[in-house]
Amino acid sequence: MESLINVDKNMIVNTTIGDVEVVWYDVRTAPFSLHGFYEPLTEPYFRRVPEAVAEATSEGVAKLSRESAGGRVRFSTNSPYIAIRAKYRAVGRSSHLTLLSTAGFDLYQDGEFGCRYVKEFRMPYDMGDSYEQIVYLNGEVMRFFTLNFPVHAVVERLEIGLKPDASVGAAMPYRDLDPVVFYGSSIVHGTAASRPGCIYPAVISRELNLDFYNLGFSGQAKGEEVLARWMATLPMSVFVCDYDHNTPSLEHLEATHYPMYEVIRQANPDVPYIMVTRPDYWTLPRAQEYILQRRDIIMASYLKARATGDKNVYFIDGLSFNVGAHQYEMSMDGVHPNDAGFLRMADGIGTVIRHVLEKKNG
Repeated sequence: MESLINVDKNMIVNTTIGDVEVVWYDVRTAPFSLHGFYEPLTEPYFRRVPEAVAEATSEGVAKLSRESAGGRVRFSTNSPYIAIRAKYRAVGRSSHLTLLSTAGFDLYQDGEFGCRYVKEFRMPYDMGDSYEQIVYLNGEVMRFFTLNFPVHAVVERLEIGLKPDASVGAAMPYRDLDPVVFYGSSIVHGTAASRPGCIYPAVISRELNLDFYNLGFSGQAKGEEVLARWMATLPMSVFVCDYDHNTPSLEHLEATHYPMYEVIRQANPDVPYIMVTRPDYWTLPRAQEYILQRRDIIMASYLKARATGDKNVYFIDGLSFNVGAHQYEMSMDGVHPNDAGFLRMADGIGTVIRHVLEKKNG
């Protein structure tokens, strides 16, 4: 088969940084700040959940909690280029996912007027357990950056390379609020985004300048009590519950959904709690009746919580995300949102998060 790489220069991937001079910095050292991980300075790789909790939850969560979805490193520099050198323990590969999403990093510049996508760090398609690459910037001015970790990879080590005489400093601070905790299925995890920065928790984070934890577990988010009790201990400004997809039956969803709310609410009596239903009603017409039945169970959880006097619980109907002229183009496979679908979800969920935080903080 003829390769297009020899025709289109934009498809060429440089597998090394060449003879460019760089100084390498371990992102586990100051002034770099890491977000979205469990104990990243001491764990041997960038995991999201303590090993003991993950293993007590399920074999699937034990494996997926090692993936770095939603993880970030933030810093500032005046270097005219930024290089990365990444070492992996595992890389997920699938026919319906981009390698850039599963194993790549993407870079955003943070500023007074929001965040701007800069560039992705591409790897060769036949990459092994490591790669390095460089991104060139415009000029030598001090800028703030966020580098998003891969969605479906276990990252053991990450180094950032800068010009030898460049300054490196602290990141632009997030809002002075505890992180938003997102719990859910592969949709929260970020499966089918084209690159890491396109998952909906990351989009909301950039729009509202909020730190967050991505506790999405592709196919494995089943409302387990042991995980709920650990999540309840996390510092949080908002809890988003979006695991409708993964429970194996209507009975399982009904048996776990309200109890998870009770566990989180008991430990966090004043935290806004947002219940979200699955977004694929329009893009998965063969399952519409089943989707509505699951939606009714989650609505019942919401109404039950309201009936107890909880005025800080909210319901977001997934049917509202993919509406309009292009409603059938919001998904990669009828189930998993593509980038356009994630933007719709970020708009809907982000609007509610903005509202509840404005209401809570005056």
